Amino acid sequence: MLMLKVECSLWFSLFSCSCAQGDLVTHTAWLNRSSILYAGEDKWSVDPRVSLVTLNQDEFTIKIEDVDLTDEGQYICAVQTSSRPRTTSVHIIVQVPPKIVNLSKDLVVNEGSNVTLMCLANGKPEPAIGWRMLSPSDDSLSSDSEVLEIPFISRYRAGVYECTAANDIAVDTQTVELTVNYPPSVSDGRDVGVTLGQRGVLQCEADAVPEADFEWYRDDRRIFNGFDGIEIEDAGAFSKLTFFNVSEADYGNYTCVATNKLGSANTSIILYEIIEPTSSTLLQVQDGNSGTSTVFTPTCLLLVVLLQLLLKF
Repeated sequence: MLMLKVECSLWFSLFSCSCAQGDLVTHTAWLNRSSILYAGEDKWSVDPRVSLVTLNQDEFTIKIEDVDLTDEGQYICAVQTSSRPRTTSVHIIVQVPPKIVNLSKDLVVNEGSNVTLMCLANGKPEPAIGWRMLSPSDDSLSSDSEVLEIPFISRYRAGVYECTAANDIAVDTQTVELTVNYPPSVSDGRDVGVTLGQRGVLQCEADAVPEADFEWYRDDRRIFNGFDGIEIEDAGAFSKLTFFNVSEADYGNYTCVATNKLGSANTSIILYEIIEPTSSTLLQVQDGNSGTSTVFTPTCLLLVVLLQLLLKF
């Protein structure tokens, strides 16, 4: 009795089917559904991907390259013996790695907005889709579905989000960058003391997206770069106001204003004078034993006198 056995194997995008034969076989053919692919050595299929691998008394093997979903279905090996025809079949299931086909574009939103990220993917088996915050990493912000909802978004949710589509075959990932705009906030200014005639620098720092533009004011009068020998230098989140030769007129209160399209913030910085000690503000005390002298300020001298009085008691 003739027994037909079909074996099929799949390597990436190529599969082959082999039909075991015997000495009693006179004619043989491979069919896909109702279409004849090969009848013996004669190729009936017009598909260039289909080819004959082996045809002898023991084996009849064909292969299909660049397999796709249209190749899925039933394949039949039919043989004709001296007595009657026999057939056997195998059902090919084509698995497809996941591919993300629709993804939200990079987004720029204002703080407080509601954000929806969408990710769609194809594949077989149907891929599982998920979202996570990739950078900065935040495990608390994730989703096991095609949609990630972020209500009333804050600046701390800005970053890179990753969509993952996975099935038994492979994994596909793509990312979306989410930028959150917010108004400036300015760090408290530090007052600066400078000696007359020396160099003085006032610094201002603002956190904002988009980056803030800076303006400097003395009372209600705006200061421009190069005005009265003053230099203004802006670099990202920082602004610096430099006096190269501080005069009496420069001492006072300065205001730094940081502005972007969502708002503004300001801080005040005082430039004050540091007075260097002079001969008129120093007192000299002579040490009678050693003949050396020490210079004291009035405050230091008072402390010395008090200490001497305490040592007498």
